[in-house]
Amino acid sequence: MSAKQTLKRSIVFFLVPEFTMIAFATAIEPLRSANRMLGYEAYKWRLASLDGKPVQGSNNIEIKADTSLEDERKKMAGPDRPSMVIVCGGTNVEAYQNKSAFAWLREEYNRGVSIGGLCTGAYILASAGLLANKRCAIHWENLPGFAEAFPKANVFADLYEIDQNIYTCAGGTAALDMMLKLIGEDFDESLVNRICEQVLTDRVRSPTDRQRLPLRARLGVQNSKVLSIIELMEANLSEPLSLIEIADDVDLSRRQIERLFRQEMGRSPARYYLEIRLDRARHLLIQSSLPVVEVAVACGFVSASHFSKCYRELYARSPQQERADRKQLLAA
Repeated sequence: MSAKQTLKRSIVFFLVPEFTMIAFATAIEPLRSANRMLGYEAYKWRLASLDGKPVQGSNNIEIKADTSLEDERKKMAGPDRPSMVIVCGGTNVEAYQNKSAFAWLREEYNRGVSIGGLCTGAYILASAGLLANKRCAIHWENLPGFAEAFPKANVFADLYEIDQNIYTCAGGTAALDMMLKLIGEDFDESLVNRICEQVLTDRVRSPTDRQRLPLRARLGVQNSKVLSIIELMEANLSEPLSLIEIADDVDLSRRQIERLFRQEMGRSPARYYLEIRLDRARHLLIQSSLPVVEVAVACGFVSASHFSKCYRELYARSPQQERADRKQLLAA
């Protein structure tokens, strides 16, 4: 291999049970395409699992592992040591607790190895103690629970975040954007453009591009005032704004807001505000171990009893039942 044909990165993808296949695939495929276009192995990778056995993804497809954590520890000081470890997260990640895996990640990080997380992989990096005072990204659905569980991590609803040698992405096709960013840093924009053409994508998205569809598309609402009000509501869930405060902010009267919401959303603004606060509460109940009373406070309820009453009216179950059903599902 000539000087121009140097290995750029050797990556270990650590597969966690119920990892999401789309993030895993879109992380590896640009590396394969880069090697093909360069005509040599600039990137190599291997798949690791806790015990070296196959790992089942969230879509029930099993992927064969090449190595175990015990094998990886033996390679730490040798020629096969990786330059990067990427944790492939997915569903039910909050239930993953493995001290051996956490210790291995810390050991690799302390040796100067770059550490990454796909989808909900940031949850595992944070559990390993690697995200304190670090910028990171996680899938929007898991962000509320993550933020409550790891207050020292600087989490953002971005597609991906790179903070020194910590790389995290929100999953899905955001893994493609993050890996193309790495390839661009290792080589140049022309190689990235050729890979984009190969995988039929027209550009590399910015890290700060939206994870979710814009409100206009997501809700099917066109009225700019209603969209502004909903953005205000979503930004103020723990300390809800009064309708008077919202009215002052958007330069409308309370009556005008009431009428607009009836026309556009089919419910009152107070009802809609309550529903999005309860939706956040549901995510916290499922994804965190916060006591119910703390979930209530985090979502702007003055008492646990009022929270439980509202929750039961919307979801036909109590917050306690929601959490118990979740635990039963994880144990199955």
